[in-house]
Amino acid sequence: MKKGIVVLSLFDGMSCGRIAFDRAGIKVKKYYASEIDKYAQIVSEKNYPDIIRLGDITKWREWKIEKPDIIIGGSPCQGFSFAGKGLNFNDPRSALFFTFVDILKHYKPKYFLLENVRMKKEYQKVISDCLGVEPIQINSALVSAQNRWRLYWTNIKGVTQPADRGIFLKDIIEDANTEKLKAYCIDANYAKGASHTQYSEKSRRQLVKNTRRFNEKSLSLTTNGNKTGSGVSVIPHFQQWRKLTPVECERLQTVPDNYTNHVSNSQRYKMLGNGWTVDVIAHIFRGLK
Repeated sequence: MKKGIVVLSLFDGMSCGRIAFDRAGIKVKKYYASEIDKYAQIVSEKNYPDIIRLGDITKWREWKIEKPDIIIGGSPCQGFSFAGKGLNFNDPRSALFFTFVDILKHYKPKYFLLENVRMKKEYQKVISDCLGVEPIQINSALVSAQNRWRLYWTNIKGVTQPADRGIFLKDIIEDANTEKLKAYCIDANYAKGASHTQYSEKSRRQLVKNTRRFNEKSLSLTTNGNKTGSGVSVIPHFQQWRKLTPVECERLQTVPDNYTNHVSNSQRYKMLGNGWTVDVIAHIFRGLK
């Protein structure tokens, strides 16, 4: 692949996959992206105007594209997440996984990567049976200041756990002293959380306990980010707790500072919560060399 890799990115979001290829030092010849969220597309366009945009994944049979060397994606997870309603494949968003499989079977790329949340073993088995590989589970805490467990199904050889870089909240925040705490996992609803909210002493003690329990890292940016104590990434701030800033959330996801600053803060939080931890993906992609 010295001339460059041809990538088809499904559910591309703000193109974290493209950042990861760059960070892994892998030349991209063409990067096709399927995404329908207009705000994510704005951010992707501002950072990577050369990406070839395909739009709605359900219209994939109409695409006229070069055969990809690799297909990547993180199919919608609302039906799989333990934090969701447990609709599994009956949720039309999670059922898009089968569209991913159809596209994979059609193009037959040399490599593939699928990311998703931790889920019930019965759902995980369906995905593994369809893709023919078992997932590797990686916690973003190894490469960032965020506890974010995700499953990665790939046929890229030799994928191991990333080395622990020892990154903590104190390394990524802009103004507060957090010692060795790590952040909660941010999610697509993070913007709904309270900013500079004064919690009761009991609530503060519980948040500190929860944070320290997860290896002194932030809990993941998750879809329950608006629920105090179960997903709000907050840090101590002059006897109060405040939300992380968009730049701090970018750092949790190992996205370049201000990569998402082309849209409103609420949209930045949403796409960062939906996005990938770039350095985990780059670690996996290095197996392509």
